[in-house]
Amino acid sequence: MRLFVAVYPPPAVVAHLSARITELRIGEAAAAGVGVRLADPTQAHVTLAFLEPVAADRLEAVERSLDQAAWRFRDSGAAPPRLHLAGSGTFGQGRSTIVWVDLRGDVAELHLLGRLVRSRLRANHLCYDEKPLRPHLTVARPGARLPSAEVTADVAALQAYQGPQWRARELVLTRSHPGPRPSHERVAAWQL
Repeated sequence: MRLFVAVYPPPAVVAHLSARITELRIGEAAAAGVGVRLADPTQAHVTLAFLEPVAADRLEAVERSLDQAAWRFRDSGAAPPRLHLAGSGTFGQGRSTIVWVDLRGDVAELHLLGRLVRSRLRANHLCYDEKPLRPHLTVARPGARLPSAEVTADVAALQAYQGPQWRARELVLTRSHPGPRPSHERVAAWQL
């Protein structure tokens, strides 16, 4: 199974951002069928850890790890992080260009949660992508389908974006189903 651990913004927060994205070149290009892929708003999330492929018989260990991480987060006295989407950037270049929106607010608490998740996964001998946590929400995959100047202009326009505040109230284990129409399936969740 391909699994990841995430927090999900509420639908109203995602709708607010989606309305802004449709006004940009990446939104116009996607609507015109240019091949720019906008992230599916129903699957918008902030990833805390990507697990390496997990065998079905190890799912219980993953769930136990996340239960322990959520418990330790609550026990730390930290409140569910109050966040908002703001600012923007890109990862990759050329065909692999991704446009993302940054998170602001209680990001330190989100990093604490990410460290606890990764610590418990490691303690239970579960492998995950060890890249440093960079909380963000992916909004589009323009690749090389738009001139880089247009992507740069959209990123600059999103720098001024300020989304509504929300609290990350639960930690979610999600299964990813890759393919031409990738989808996500909620496996389990823990209250923060």
